[in-house]
Amino acid sequence: MQVVIVTGGAGFIGTNFIKFILNNNKELFVVNIDKLTYAGDLKNLAALKDHKSHRFFKEDICNSSGIQELFAKYKPDYVVNFAAESHVDRSIEDSKAFVETNILGTQVLLQAALKYKIKKFVQISTDEVYGAGDSTLEFTEDSMLKPGNPYAASKAAADMLVMSYCHTYGLPGVITRSTNNFGPNQHKEKLIPLVIDKCLRGEKIPVYGDGLQIRDWMYVEDHCSAVLKVLEKGEAGKIYNISADNKLENITLIKGIIKQVSLLLPDNDERKLHINDNLISYIEDRKGHDRGYYINAHKLIEQLGWQPVHSFEEAFKETIKWFVENRD
Repeated sequence: MQVVIVTGGAGFIGTNFIKFILNNNKELFVVNIDKLTYAGDLKNLAALKDHKSHRFFKEDICNSSGIQELFAKYKPDYVVNFAAESHVDRSIEDSKAFVETNILGTQVLLQAALKYKIKKFVQISTDEVYGAGDSTLEFTEDSMLKPGNPYAASKAAADMLVMSYCHTYGLPGVITRSTNNFGPNQHKEKLIPLVIDKCLRGEKIPVYGDGLQIRDWMYVEDHCSAVLKVLEKGEAGKIYNISADNKLENITLIKGIIKQVSLLLPDNDERKLHINDNLISYIEDRKGHDRGYYINAHKLIEQLGWQPVHSFEEAFKETIKWFVENRD
């Protein structure tokens, strides 16, 4: 069997990716590394506890000696780096952890990957590295990087590190840049679960500025299938945008969540009385808030044959249903 190290594998996307590849590629053995910060939870991995092709290790990717030990022990063929501090608001409040994990941690992994001659290093990045765009022009993989917040800047720096290792050392690195993910069990700080929770509590839903910022949404399993496609077929030294082309204004998304939560509750549930658009509370806009992200995923679709398979509307409804039924 071939060995793949997946970092950040106890987080939302990392957990889904590990489950996806174990279900779709029986030739892979997964070494899962996660620091278990607030965003990582071993409960996410409960279904994999006794899986013969999965091993979990609590480790910080910034800890070079610990990472080197795991590489020496398992001699991985591949690395997929999901590990990252990823919440923009937190990066605005204090960027230190973002610089350390997203940049230094990536460098530690690159050094280990270089030493142990891995076959492919997949860096999981974000559409936010391109900065704000407009609907008249979609960013391609060749577009200039213009990150607009500390989180995006740290991811852009990590991307450049990966590319530098490709060009300088011949490391077979690949970068993916994805739009916003959603799905069951996402951390409650993210927009969709946050709005659902506020609805169920009858609390005001904060909306930055006018709420007309545009974001592109993708069901997490479609993202996972794209990353697996890049792992299997992606060309070293290349970048691949990942998008399912579901662009929505934030306020439209939020109103859709409110409506769906209300519809899911039984008629005799008193919470239905307060779940409406009156919960929306417009607040001061976030510092450096990008108005919209627009990326083009034609390269991934045309060159690697990837396609999203989940309908946004159905995945959106099923995700909200999951959170309502599993709130605890």
